Amino acid sequence: MALPMNAQVDPRDVHAQARFNMIEQQVRPWNVLDESVLELMGQIHREDFVPPEYQSMAYMDLEIPLKGTAEEAAKQGWHMLAPKIEARMLQDVQLKPSDRVLEIGSGSGYMAALLAAQAKEVVTMEIDPELAEMARENLLSAGIKNVEVKLANGATASLAQGTFDVIVLSGSVAEIPEALYAQLNEGGRIAAIVGHMPVMRFTLVTRNGDNFEVKKPWDIAATRLVGFEEPSRFSF
Repeated sequence: MALPMNAQVDPRDVHAQARFNMIEQQVRPWNVLDESVLELMGQIHREDFVPPEYQSMAYMDLEIPLKGTAEEAAKQGWHMLAPKIEARMLQDVQLKPSDRVLEIGSGSGYMAALLAAQAKEVVTMEIDPELAEMARENLLSAGIKNVEVKLANGATASLAQGTFDVIVLSGSVAEIPEALYAQLNEGGRIAAIVGHMPVMRFTLVTRNGDNFEVKKPWDIAATRLVGFEEPSRFSF
């Protein structure tokens, strides 16, 4: 699929066609129909948030390793989520311009950049020092100023950051820790990929007073976030 004839493209932007193809062939067909999200996926250049050796793969429908070998990255959670997953999570969490957002799992900073474009403030936590620095540098280079990158285990250190309107887990967990529920403001949402291989479910939790509405609208599998408990799946 080629760019539309009337599309205005910077001739120096060698990734323009790949970016367009990502939106039209991966993201939109995956029920991401919010035009503001689709436009944002085109505006924030994903290739600026991947390691140089993977820039040619920036717009492919896969998780991109951020450090180490592919095997090490899979084991340690050093991955970017596939772009269609990030886009659909962004669409389903329905950010507002006044929202204060917590992201757990900064990775390269790409998801934080997407969140920051639609929210007032983003605090993003990364357990790995090298990735935290990568995210910080990428966001600075992109001119994004409403994101604070913290080197911390988001599974245990997020309570110190107060309450939030939105909490996004940029990786999968076996279950959402109860402590995160307590950090939601009224009307707040948690977006997470929950479960075990081979099938996990995107889970959206919304706070209504003392009640929490839980929806699980789509299935997906994703690399684990490091630092979260992994309860036994067996009982005797």
